[in-house]
Amino acid sequence: MSTYRDRVDAGRRLAGRVGPLLADRDPVVLGLPRGGVPVAAEVARDLDAPLDVVVVRKLGVPFQPELAMGALGEGGALVVAEGIVRSARVTAAEFDEVAARARAEVERRARVLRPGARVPLRGRTVLLVDDGIATGSTVRAACAVVRAEGAARVVVAVPVCAADTARILRREVDELVCLQEPDRFAAVGDYYHDFRQISDEEVVTLLSRAAHGAPEAAAVAVSETVEIDADGVLLVGRLEVPAHPLGTVVFAHGSGSSRHSPRNRQVAAALHRTRLATVLVDLLTLEEEPDRDRVFDVALLAGGLAAVGRWARAVPPCRGLPMGYFGASTGAAAALWAAAEDPEVAAVVSRGGRPDLAGARLGSVWAPTLLIVGGRDTAVLALNRRALAELRCVRRLAIVPGATHLFEEPGALARVSTLACDWFAQTLAPAGAPAR
Repeated sequence: MSTYRDRVDAGRRLAGRVGPLLADRDPVVLGLPRGGVPVAAEVARDLDAPLDVVVVRKLGVPFQPELAMGALGEGGALVVAEGIVRSARVTAAEFDEVAARARAEVERRARVLRPGARVPLRGRTVLLVDDGIATGSTVRAACAVVRAEGAARVVVAVPVCAADTARILRREVDELVCLQEPDRFAAVGDYYHDFRQISDEEVVTLLSRAAHGAPEAAAVAVSETVEIDADGVLLVGRLEVPAHPLGTVVFAHGSGSSRHSPRNRQVAAALHRTRLATVLVDLLTLEEEPDRDRVFDVALLAGGLAAVGRWARAVPPCRGLPMGYFGASTGAAAALWAAAEDPEVAAVVSRGGRPDLAGARLGSVWAPTLLIVGGRDTAVLALNRRALAELRCVRRLAIVPGATHLFEEPGALARVSTLACDWFAQTLAPAGAPAR
């Protein structure tokens, strides 16, 4: 059934249909995050139009979250599928609880994806683009958002839309452009060969490219080598801070690695695009590194990491920002150990980690913790499964299929970066940081 190779392919085909209709209307193109943005980027490029996002959130039925009972958008715009609410027997209290969570997530994602104000919409033709439409609740909420902001004309463009939903939408929008309207429609993903999840960092990158007219690396406002006093021992690190950072992530690398690790630097670059500052630091001195006992001395590593964490929270570019740890291998054990002793640590991510080396302190970690393990790293995967059971905080185990311990397989480290960016974006955003 697959029709489109991926979202870029779908966007290019959609642009061919939309271009002749809107080329002379000076439109603003708004993608629905996350999946609609790669499609919208191709359309905006073809129209030479500004690209932005409109953040909306599906409201899933409590006991069947994949079934939409409505949607909520920026500014409080709300669309309710009354028929589904009635048939699913959702109470007012249950609906309000789902809506409250969605509202917090909409606000968080808007801050992460759009550093400043949205492109002005008043009096403009607004083109809303998604990768496909099933029930229409999400796009209808988006329409409500843009009409509230003064859009003069609202056009919806998608590669595929369920036929019955398309008939409803044509009565509610000024124009619907749809390449396919199948009567028998199960899921949007059925029409794509590649329908992988899109990360926040990819959305931010696409918006940045559109704004500047070319691909670019993450903009870093501060980039400097630093020396950090850890109880009389000078540790060397690299501080990099993007403009308007939302938080700080301190890296703890594993045995045999250093602050120059290409794997950690790739993850750090992705975090910069998510507006997170990073500190990549060597927790051992040059004299200590050859000593294998020190390499596996988790208490020593955790003490150094805690000192770096205190420094990171106080250094001017990052002062007052929420902070998390990213640990790899033995560095993950140090991150969990240090987090257990510091209630100000807001999140932990472990890549191919040895959380078992944190021992009894696992039960004292309160910071939300993500454990990322390669699917083929079977021994470490077993250790992480046991650690997951010992943790008492909000936690998740994410398995990267086909990946081994170092995530050297094609696309494996990119998946790690996406998972880490999403986790830190959820937990370090100022209004979204969890309370103890």
